[in-house]
Amino acid sequence: MKPEREHATNNAQTYFVTSDTWERRALFNTESWARLFFKTLLLHRGDAYLLHEFVLMPDHFHLLITPSIALERAVQLIKGGFSYQVKKELGSNAEIWRRGFADHRIRDAEDYDKHVHYVHLNPVKKHLCATPAEYRYSSAYPGWKLDPIPQGLKPKEVLGPSCGTAETVPFQNTNLMQ
Repeated sequence: MKPEREHATNNAQTYFVTSDTWERRALFNTESWARLFFKTLLLHRGDAYLLHEFVLMPDHFHLLITPSIALERAVQLIKGGFSYQVKKELGSNAEIWRRGFADHRIRDAEDYDKHVHYVHLNPVKKHLCATPAEYRYSSAYPGWKLDPIPQGLKPKEVLGPSCGTAETVPFQNTNLMQ
């Protein structure tokens, strides 16, 4: 029996979130679309959510975020904001997103680690790169600055921000944001 979905409100929980493009179209193979997605993702970072890990695949994305607002609203800011910017900046009226999104509340450090590895290995499994660090649309790529792992999800043997994510600094990757 599947457990009833809990309503994701401002509860300081971390979530794995994924969403697909409409009909799984490979929209993010186009550089201008990928750049605009990252611009949108960064727009509300800090005031709407903390961004811990991500990967942007050609036809979907995965995020590990801790929303400071309702999870549904945070995802709406990302997906709806991106759709708005595509119309405004790229002049496209195309359907972009499949309706809704999938989420999983991260329960502990082991669960967090499992999802980090899933995010990082996704482009490797899809044969887009040989190693996670080669895929520039992923938080595994060198240069991305991320929010720290939430305190309650840090492995006990790890102290400080040396567990794969950087200290809280402006999120940027100069290779994509130029």
